[in-house]
Amino acid sequence: MLCVGLILPAFAQQRPLVTERVATVPEGEMRFDVGFEFLQRQRFPLSGLRGDLSRVGVIGLSIGVAPRVEVQVRGTLQNYLSIDERRGGAIPLRLPTPESTHDVGDFSLWTKIRVRAAEGRWPALGVRVGVELPNSDQARGIGTNQTNVFASVLAEKQWGALDLFGHVGLGILPAPIEPFVQNDVLLYGIAGVYEMSEQVHLVAELSGWANTRRVAPLGTESRGQMRFGLRFRTGRLWWDLAGVRGVNAIDPRSGIIFGMSYTIPVWRR
Repeated sequence: MLCVGLILPAFAQQRPLVTERVATVPEGEMRFDVGFEFLQRQRFPLSGLRGDLSRVGVIGLSIGVAPRVEVQVRGTLQNYLSIDERRGGAIPLRLPTPESTHDVGDFSLWTKIRVRAAEGRWPALGVRVGVELPNSDQARGIGTNQTNVFASVLAEKQWGALDLFGHVGLGILPAPIEPFVQNDVLLYGIAGVYEMSEQVHLVAELSGWANTRRVAPLGTESRGQMRFGLRFRTGRLWWDLAGVRGVNAIDPRSGIIFGMSYTIPVWRR
């Protein structure tokens, strides 16, 4: 797969951004992303833990199943938290050691549909819906072990070498410790890609979700990140490197991410 990826062009590159583009992977093609993230002073209010989080094997799989339809799988193979503070917490924990913990990340399934292409002054439009599965173990202190549902509207417009895109939508997050309670959060994201050359792109974004309740149920607080970096191509393989800054008090103070992407054919269109 890697050898094939080195001789094929990459389409609709996504990493290292979280905000989704309207553009979809061409029908019959599959894009595979893998990366690593290191986030400093990440807080987990549900468990009361805070520390440096390493996300190993941040993977994404996107398949073009129709000319305007793409299905996606997102997730993290393993999260490692180096604990530097333990304060409160509303659930019983079962940690491997007092100084650290680790757990598989929650995986999510998505469908993205490109509704219309950009025409004149009007941007391209699309929709994206998905569900996050409860793969994590809340007793490890990192995940919430909840099933979350998301839906958003996408927009994208290009001016020369600058491509701007964003989304707005709704996320339904069940409260982990309050039965029959949920938090309907506002999803947001805005991103830009500047093509310095065919091989080098500058990227930046602000994305996350905002609590819509007066007091957010524990485990459903507002989250957000700013990312700024670049991606570059060596041969036909795309690499990326970016810095991270948290938006809210519980978000990481800073961080760094890097990874790679490549695209391969799956079936003949």
